[in-house]
Amino acid sequence: MTDAIEKLLTQAAQARREKRLADAHRDLVEAVSIARHTHNRRELARAVTELGRIDRDMGNRDAALAAYQETAAIYRELGDELKLAHTIRHVGDIHWDAKRAGAAEPCFHEALALYATHPETPPLDLANAVRPLALLKDDAGESEEADRLWEEAKNLYASVNVLPGVVECAGRLALLARRREDPERARRMLAEASAAAETSGDYNSVRYVNEVRTWISG
Repeated sequence: MTDAIEKLLTQAAQARREKRLADAHRDLVEAVSIARHTHNRRELARAVTELGRIDRDMGNRDAALAAYQETAAIYRELGDELKLAHTIRHVGDIHWDAKRAGAAEPCFHEALALYATHPETPPLDLANAVRPLALLKDDAGESEEADRLWEEAKNLYASVNVLPGVVECAGRLALLARRREDPERARRMLAEASAAAETSGDYNSVRYVNEVRTWISG
């Protein structure tokens, strides 16, 4: 990667951490411009991805979607299946956020299919791809498929000790069990979510478990 692009990406990352999104956006627009002139497709993919991330942060959904779609096309051209899967999942996330479930679902399925055939798929990346499909199926009322997907995501998060992920998945499973009139499973999943939240010490996880407990008891 050229020094100029690397410097701009570093500056943008620091600006993002400091919530200076306009500064980060400016640096990334410049990085993308330079990358387009280098004719290095990997440099361009990295710069465009970061620009898409900032556009999502700023609520520029259409611009973010265009950025991730461009990046996906580059990784598809390069045959980089892991980066393509990661990028396609983000495309699906953007569609899902925009309430376009019909456009989101094929993206999630493609990402999972790519991960399933790659021997070096990181479990966390796989979990993060299973999760949004579980959300989609849950929202669509496909309870059996949602249950299977939440269970898979929970086990994947547990395998890499990402406890907030375990909390959410177990909580979702508890709510599903409650809706399916399976109080024993609801209690078991709630207990698992509660234990993970306490171990994590994460405030949001503890609050979520308390909300789930209230919904179930209500």
